[in-house]
Amino acid sequence: MVVTSACASDREGDAVVSAGAPGAAAAPVQASDATFGTLESPCGAGDASGATDQGVSDTEIRIGYGDDRGYAKSPGLNKEMGDAVSAMIDWCNEQGGINGRRIVGTLFDSAMTQANAVMQNACASEFMLVGHGFAMDQTSEQTRVACNLAAVPAFTVSPDAANGPMTYQGVPFPVDYANGSQWFQMAEMYPELVNEFDVVDSTMPTIITANTKARSIAAAAGFNLKNCGVTLNYDGESSYVPFAEKIKQCGAKGLWTSRSPVPAEFNFVKALDQVGVDPILLGEATWYANAVPAWNGETGLLDNMHAGMTFQMLENADVVPAVKKYTELVAEAGGKTALLGMQATSSFLLWATAAKECGSDLTRQCMIDELSQIHEWDGGGLHAVTDPGNNMPATCGLVVSLKGAEYSQAFPAEAAEFKCDDRYLVATDASTWGTELGPDRISTKYLNPNVIRPNA
Repeated sequence: MVVTSACASDREGDAVVSAGAPGAAAAPVQASDATFGTLESPCGAGDASGATDQGVSDTEIRIGYGDDRGYAKSPGLNKEMGDAVSAMIDWCNEQGGINGRRIVGTLFDSAMTQANAVMQNACASEFMLVGHGFAMDQTSEQTRVACNLAAVPAFTVSPDAANGPMTYQGVPFPVDYANGSQWFQMAEMYPELVNEFDVVDSTMPTIITANTKARSIAAAAGFNLKNCGVTLNYDGESSYVPFAEKIKQCGAKGLWTSRSPVPAEFNFVKALDQVGVDPILLGEATWYANAVPAWNGETGLLDNMHAGMTFQMLENADVVPAVKKYTELVAEAGGKTALLGMQATSSFLLWATAAKECGSDLTRQCMIDELSQIHEWDGGGLHAVTDPGNNMPATCGLVVSLKGAEYSQAFPAEAAEFKCDDRYLVATDASTWGTELGPDRISTKYLNPNVIRPNA
């Protein structure tokens, strides 16, 4: 998933132990608090023991997590993910950890360009990576696989990471199948635009891959894209007006972007307004982010913005217990709440659920075995049901829209409800994958004989 957001931190990519530091164990919480939405908490006291793997001792489990918060061009990028995992570690430790072992989390800031340096550090110290996401994960995947660092990321971006070995996600985003609900649902909402839409391209390799997939999904949903030929430099343009003029001349009345809501993207929207173009906009779920309503509240230029999601809206906290729990825990810790934070939370809970089952035998092999057997997962109600064990996305979704500084659910009409349809699961053409998959749907690029595979 191509992702991005906004806030601040240091930018060296160094690790900082930021949550669950060793100390006196807190008294376990009452049973009434030991749930996360509809999910019974996987955390709690116990007598697990043994130094069973790197980062595991009688008393501790070391996990790495992190984001790109130190990226200079978008300070605080995806900070909500690190904030969420930090809060979840504290929540889990307050219950006694995992079978009695405390979780010690190491926060890694890859600052966009330091993903491989971060991975090298994690390889040397962590049991697993959990709830993380690095926008340039294509630079670190070879290192991760080589050191057998199993991972439960919040998101992946590059094809080799999306279908990587030893990787399971709460919300899978594989290269060979996609949840195309946003395109199908937009076709229901705006049937007059199925021949008037186009995709805005980018120079960033991961976005090029994402757009290739988006085009195949749009076609499956009945869209005949206009192919206006607009490609924006990911690092920004001196002027976006020529690109906006090209959109105007092409006659596109709807635009898809796999880019994220960074300042450069806002400048492109400004240019569209300057040349008199007011298209319906559709983007990844990352457009459901704090920076977007803040900017639109001042400009009103994104009132046509839509984002497809498989997650519940934060605005539904009053009716969705899992969303309420997430927002409460992160707010209590002074963190930032946003969609990617819920995504990181889901992956943390997925990891913790598998870790609980491993008991004293907490090894990477056991984790791979357990994670591969989890086939129905919704993070306690945070999102539509996925199949992490088979790396398969949901067949449900909803669309949110923006008006001023407020998001609302645009489709389906009933708040907190998803629409599900088997057609939403789109098998993408192999030419769009960006990597070669083996018969087990695992990327073959960095495979080696020592890769940990699920035991039959």
